[in-house]
Amino acid sequence: MSTPVLNTDLQPATVPWWRRLLVYGVFALFAAWCIKAFHHDIVQIDLTPLRAGWTAVAIAAALSLLNYVLRVWRWRLYLQRLGHDLPWGFVSLTFMAGFAFTLSPGKLGEMVRARYYLPRGIPVSAVSGAFFVERLLDLAVMILLAVAVLAELQAYRVFLWVAVGLVGALLMGVALVPWTHVAAQLMAVHQGKLVTALRPLVNMLVSARQFLAPGLLLAGLSMGLVAWGAEAVGLKLVADVVAPIELSIPAAMGIYAIAIIVGALSFLPGGLGSTEAVMAALLFAHGYTMPQAILLTLVCRLLTLWLAVVIGWLCVWVLRGQTSSNV
Repeated sequence: MSTPVLNTDLQPATVPWWRRLLVYGVFALFAAWCIKAFHHDIVQIDLTPLRAGWTAVAIAAALSLLNYVLRVWRWRLYLQRLGHDLPWGFVSLTFMAGFAFTLSPGKLGEMVRARYYLPRGIPVSAVSGAFFVERLLDLAVMILLAVAVLAELQAYRVFLWVAVGLVGALLMGVALVPWTHVAAQLMAVHQGKLVTALRPLVNMLVSARQFLAPGLLLAGLSMGLVAWGAEAVGLKLVADVVAPIELSIPAAMGIYAIAIIVGALSFLPGGLGSTEAVMAALLFAHGYTMPQAILLTLVCRLLTLWLAVVIGWLCVWVLRGQTSSNV
């Protein structure tokens, strides 16, 4: 049974051609930004050290694909919790389409997937609630992975504690505040810009609460651990090819996790710049030369961030005909 949500979302409707043109224009500009940023990274990579170990790179790419599969599975569980048992293909396409906008600050652009669910009767508030919990669990997973090398992260402990405080406060806020009652009170107030602005946020938190049921929460956290841990193992495999330095799996997980946490807290698009700087610095601290650390960082980002962006845009292209009349 899904938690009732006071639905103030707009229903899909035919809109003027100029508005559709504006939306597609924004999409095109964002795609151009992705291509420019991708080119900036790819031209810095000298693949010579990786030629002999291309199988390790291929396995690392496969582990990134495993990450996506597990997260799609988790997302489908959330949709089922909302009472919508949608086909695997549709769920996979719509979830991955959000990755086209993963370079947005805080990855909020991934909420674009909500537009695909409106025709299926799923309100934006419900999708945003699932998205909120998904992001929260991913941050919790990164904290758990970073703990693996906590003793080596003296310079980054402040980021870790900020993340712990943020996750803890948000989880407690969602779980303890009677958001359904708050939503009802807001519905009784008919005027005020602040009230109008707060309604979607409160409805999102009403929806998010249902995903904190113990069984679903544990399942989501476990899937996240395996999914993100797989990408960290991919970093270890590529590192073993670049230099004969034994980077342990816990160390790889810690390096990957703390870099992602810093990138997320920086609120830069996709954590660009901050994530790479921290990952390279941590790899250097583990014995890699700076050129090797930079190479590893860029290859890791290519197999995780940029692979997701490319797949995301392919999914947007596949889905374009299904929603063109509801943009």
